[in-house]
Amino acid sequence: MHASFLALAAIALWGSLAPLGVSLAHVPPFLLTGCSLLIGSLIGLVLTRGRVQPWKVPLPTLALGLYGLFGYHFLFFIALRYAPPVQANLVNYLWPLGIVLMAPLFLPGMRLHGLHIAAALLGFAGAALAIVGGRDLQGGFAWGYLPALASAFIWSSYSLLTRRVPPFPSAAIGLFGLVSGLLSLLCHALLENAVDLNAHDWMLLAAMGLGPLGGAFYLWDAALKRGDARQIGVLSFLTPLLSTLALLWLRGEWPSASVVLAAALIIGAAVLGSRAGK
Repeated sequence: MHASFLALAAIALWGSLAPLGVSLAHVPPFLLTGCSLLIGSLIGLVLTRGRVQPWKVPLPTLALGLYGLFGYHFLFFIALRYAPPVQANLVNYLWPLGIVLMAPLFLPGMRLHGLHIAAALLGFAGAALAIVGGRDLQGGFAWGYLPALASAFIWSSYSLLTRRVPPFPSAAIGLFGLVSGLLSLLCHALLENAVDLNAHDWMLLAAMGLGPLGGAFYLWDAALKRGDARQIGVLSFLTPLLSTLALLWLRGEWPSASVVLAAALIIGAAVLGSRAGK
């Protein structure tokens, strides 16, 4: 399958994160993440037909997987605790820009052209508009912006570094999710209050694990192994736009002018990025 379609499938699943997160807002973040990652790790076993042999990766590769899946979520949740959520989310969505701009630093033989940079900046402008919309931003500095920035760096660098370690099957993402999920549950036990989950909560957690916090990671890994990280990075700016549209659909609202403009900017960025690839 073409890398762009795999990336778009992952991005579409990440677009469902916001409405699922709203429906599970009463579930502590680390508990939500831990349960979802553990459910998502089962996809890896399905891909290997129950065999764990493909999960055997070198320790540095496993460390990279934990750096990406656990490190990203840990820092992002810390950021949401200590910074205004809209701004923290905006800082976090620097990760697609990081993928584009850092690709030549992490991947030998890859260069940036003017169109790549223009597409990335245009995409970030669209993503910022989709996230912020017409809302007023709180002024001042919050130290939570630092972990938000660190989470963005972790996801962009993890995405690029998966091409620098010895090749591993995408099914091994299941191992990354399993260990990251257990670490997230440990954080829940240490940092959060216990809650009771009902059957509906578990259904939504299953959807989270099979979708944005599970299935998307396998698709993302497969896309990066097959495609141009610079183009995939530009496409990733669709993620906050799709999240915003999904939330509007959940609330029964129509997109505002700012959302329509954000869509135009991001689609324009994707077109520029594809031309840069040629």
